[in-house]
Amino acid sequence: MDSRYLKSLVAVIDSGSIADAARAEGLTAAAVSQRIQALERMLGFALLSRAGHAAKATDACLALLPRARRIVREVALLAGDADDAGLTGTLRIGAISTALTGMLPAALRMLTQQAPGLRPSIIPGTSRSLYQALLAGEIDAAILVAPPFELPKTLNALTLRREELVLLAQRKLRGDAATLLRTQPYIRYDPSAWGGRPAQRYLDDQGLQPALLCDLDALETIAMLVADGVGVSLAPRWSGLEKLASGCRMEPVEPEGHALYARDIVLLTPALSERPNMLKMLSQAIPSA
Repeated sequence: MDSRYLKSLVAVIDSGSIADAARAEGLTAAAVSQRIQALERMLGFALLSRAGHAAKATDACLALLPRARRIVREVALLAGDADDAGLTGTLRIGAISTALTGMLPAALRMLTQQAPGLRPSIIPGTSRSLYQALLAGEIDAAILVAPPFELPKTLNALTLRREELVLLAQRKLRGDAATLLRTQPYIRYDPSAWGGRPAQRYLDDQGLQPALLCDLDALETIAMLVADGVGVSLAPRWSGLEKLASGCRMEPVEPEGHALYARDIVLLTPALSERPNMLKMLSQAIPSA
C-alpha cells in the first residue's frame, strides 16, 4: 500500500472535498480520486460518500482513520531518524492570522537559514481550531491566543507577547474612547473568539453599549473597515496593525503598565514531542516582545 494514497485520503477527510485536498497536495482532483479508488479496491469497501462537491468519510473509513493518520505521520518522521540533530523533516505549525503576517515570517526565515533540512508546513486557523488540532496530534505547534482555561499537563506554553487593547478610530474623529464608542457604529471583535473576550469585558466593566454594526473574527478586516471610516472598534495591538491602520488613531484603553484587557499570544507545544529539537529552534526563532 502506497502511504501517499493514505495521505491523500487524510487530506480529503480534513478538507471535506477532493478538490480542496488536491489543491493542498499540489495534485489534480482526478489524481486524488484515483488514489482513493485504488485504496477502496485494495480494502474492499467504500471510504467516501460523495454529495455534490463534498466528500465525507464512511463509517468504515472513520474506523481506520486513526491508524491511517499514524502511518502517514510515521512515514513523515523517517527522514528525521537519520539526522542526529533532529532537524530534518516537516514541522507542522498552526498560526492565527495576525501571527501569519506578524511574527511568523521572521521566524520562518531564521528556521530555513539555520536548519535547511527543516520544512515548515503552515496551517492557518482560529485559536480554538488550532488548539483542538494540537490536541489531536494534527499539528506539532500552535501560535494562538492563550486559552481562557487551564491547560492540560500534556501541553507546554510559552508566552510570546502581550497585546494591549486599543481603540481604533479614524484620526479625524474627536473625543475619548467612551465618547466614540457611544456615538459611532461599533465593529465588534467577535466576543465568542478567545481574542475578542478582553474587548467585551472592557465594555461590560465600563457600562458601554455601542451601536453594534457587525461581529467579525478577522482583525485585519476590522482594521481596514475602521481605516475606511465604517466605524470604530476595540482590538489588540498586534504586530502589523500599524501597516493596516496607518491612518487611524490607536489609543490604549488602559494606563501604561496595566494589562487587564490585553490578550496573550502563546506558543503551545506537546510536553512529549517527536520533534523536540525542531520545537526548541522554533521557540527561539519567534520574535517576542
